[in-house]
Amino acid sequence: MKPYLLILFFICSLTAFAQPSGVDSVTLPKQPVVIVGGNLIDVETGKVREKVSVLIENEIIKTIGKNVTIPAGATVVDAKGKWLIPGLIDSHIHLFQSGGLYTRPDGINLTKYRLYETERQWLRDAMSDLLRRYLASGITTVIDIGGPLYQLPYRDRFNKQYTSPTIIMTGPLVSTYQPPAFKVEDSPILKAGTPEEARELVRKQLAAKPDFIKIWFLIRGVSQTGEELIPVVQEAIDETHKNGLKLAIHTQELLAAKLGVKYGADFLVHSPEDGVMDEELIGLMKKNKVTFGPTMVVNRGISRFFSDTRKPTLYEFLQANPYVLGTLYDIKHLPEPELRKRYEGLLTSPAYQTRAARIDSIKRVNLRKVMDAGLNVVVGTDAGNPGTFHGTSFIDEVKAMQAAGMSTIDLLRAATINGARIFGKEGQMGSLTEGKQANLVILTQNPLVNIDAITSVETVVNRGYVTTPAQLLPNAPADLAQRQLNAYNARNVDAFLEPYAEDVEIYEFPDKLRYKGKETMRKQYGTMFEQTKSLHCELVNRIVVGSTVIDHERVTVGADKEPVEAVAIYKIANGKIKQVYFTR
Repeated sequence: MKPYLLILFFICSLTAFAQPSGVDSVTLPKQPVVIVGGNLIDVETGKVREKVSVLIENEIIKTIGKNVTIPAGATVVDAKGKWLIPGLIDSHIHLFQSGGLYTRPDGINLTKYRLYETERQWLRDAMSDLLRRYLASGITTVIDIGGPLYQLPYRDRFNKQYTSPTIIMTGPLVSTYQPPAFKVEDSPILKAGTPEEARELVRKQLAAKPDFIKIWFLIRGVSQTGEELIPVVQEAIDETHKNGLKLAIHTQELLAAKLGVKYGADFLVHSPEDGVMDEELIGLMKKNKVTFGPTMVVNRGISRFFSDTRKPTLYEFLQANPYVLGTLYDIKHLPEPELRKRYEGLLTSPAYQTRAARIDSIKRVNLRKVMDAGLNVVVGTDAGNPGTFHGTSFIDEVKAMQAAGMSTIDLLRAATINGARIFGKEGQMGSLTEGKQANLVILTQNPLVNIDAITSVETVVNRGYVTTPAQLLPNAPADLAQRQLNAYNARNVDAFLEPYAEDVEIYEFPDKLRYKGKETMRKQYGTMFEQTKSLHCELVNRIVVGSTVIDHERVTVGADKEPVEAVAIYKIANGKIKQVYFTR
């Protein structure tokens, strides 16, 4: 029997979308915490308090000043030369969606390759991992804008864990339309055909104690004028307010936005894409004190993977869930040539490019109009939609908002205190103030100079618990193997080499040394990535034994060539890939 067959004999049929590694939740340390000597950015005033210390006790910021007494037994964190900002708030996420290729069967139905229930189960199992990725990105609060009822008990559980951001959550979307793909048990979207049905859908959620209610208000494709839908929307809003909750409304249509705000919506979670907001709508939003989350980037999230113009950054390769990111390259090997051709043709067409550019322009104009009106603007990513990753997409949204003309201090406000204001929580979180919850991020760079600095997270303090991105996202062997596979498929040599040790050894199985060292590897793969545009590796099976990862791979090196079957054995030591053995 050939060597690779001996190896394959032991490979079990695990899916490429493997379970993520996990870390146990922790309890709050008993001792106080003192952050020493940092430059604190007051997001409310825009001023910087230089070289101050922050004393934290029992999850609360007790003292901020230059001469803070360090209690006996306190955990001391040196922040000299660093920048202190409040914990960030992502005001629009969906934990019932992974961000991967299979998570929206109502848009791209690939359930014959991955059952939707398999995707839903993975999300339940992986929720802890996704939440840690928010925390590693400096995000200490997330607002989940709609999903199945099963998520609300998860919210309660994770809100007791210090390795999770605080979750503010609603249940299923009360909708004027239900996609057929979501006609499942415990659906994330439930249609209300009458005012009575809308009222009952709101009431059914109340037992699970949602933090707010959301309406999915679509007119286009459902109604000519939206007139017959108004009683449904109005009843849902009235029932929500009657029970002391605020209401978020999803619409990307100008007319629906105007109607929703007119009848009492508190939070407009998307920008209209079909027209510029007029003075009537802006006036209604000011009168009703409506919060605005423009969601600038989500509509481009998946499309660029089909057209091969979406290039994940090193930050995404390192901190996005590697299995989710990896699914977005599956389209290269799934037997769906017509699907690929249709999307690639559509997304590279002049008509699509013109329409996409127009939508981006409308969003920027709308954001500027809302800012000029002095309304409450927040950063919300809509993460979980395909190509919009949990945690790492936050910086993309912030930079898109900056491109609309927002200053760095306005961006920091939108990313912190403004998010707290949506549901009246600005007295508890959103700024670094004595008496507020101890949610704090230590950055190595100044975000007032360059907003990219919000990704330079060195330390996160979450309700008084001190942690780091490295502690939250340890390098499990399978994660390292998956990260280098993702970068291989993206032909990104820097991201590909990152999981490898400097003195990595590459062998031909079983023991023939081919070469050694990351720089030699860079030359080998850098040339291949540059010259082989159709390069793609499909993970067929994977088995992990301790610190060894064995991958059965199917590699395509040219459109006119048959794929090559191979086995790669990755040996991990000290958090890096130390040796690789190849055979085929």
